Amino acid sequence: MLESLFISLQLALTTTGILLLIALPLAYVLAFKTFAGRTVLEVIVALPLVLPPTVLGYFVLVMIAPDSILGSTWYELFDSSLAFSFSGMVVASVLYSLPFAVQPMQQALRAIPDSWLEMARTQGLNLKQTLLQVMLPAAKGGVLVAAALSFAHTMGEFGVVLMVGGSIPGETKVASIALFEMVEMQQQSEAWMLALILLAVSFVMLSVVYAMNRKGLNIEVGK
Repeated sequence: MLESLFISLQLALTTTGILLLIALPLAYVLAFKTFAGRTVLEVIVALPLVLPPTVLGYFVLVMIAPDSILGSTWYELFDSSLAFSFSGMVVASVLYSLPFAVQPMQQALRAIPDSWLEMARTQGLNLKQTLLQVMLPAAKGGVLVAAALSFAHTMGEFGVVLMVGGSIPGETKVASIALFEMVEMQQQSEAWMLALILLAVSFVMLSVVYAMNRKGLNIEVGK
């Protein structure tokens, strides 16, 4: 049980870190830029909210299969398969939790007063300086909410990680899969303990989100 929890924790931390790097530029583009295909990009980002996890997992598995471009390139570089590996689960988790990172940041950026951005322009700040000195400090609550939601969502993943990573002990068997197997084997006491731990993690992460909302962020995923 502890081993599966450690793998879940490692997966959640890795996924959250990658998402924070990827989601911020995406959120900026969606918040401030108008271009052909913007609606398509928004739909793609939000798709994991409604797409069945097993469907997404299947497409990711096809994408990283050994005979695919990505899978074969990965094998040539690292001499290992991307499918049914921890790295493959990271790829799937990043895609699956993407809207939980992008949307809070996007809403936080949109909430920045136009006068602040105008002031940055009149002071001669370039885009990078405006992002670092104005936007990020103003949207830090959205970044924290994105991190909390991404972490909690990744900790609770089941269908996606099962399709992509399988259930390899010590490598891809995360806590949610371990819980499922405990129930199958009628290990009720172990299942109760693991379920309560996952419940506690989700409760703490959501408490962080609601605490941020009470401070005036009013950030809701999916809207």
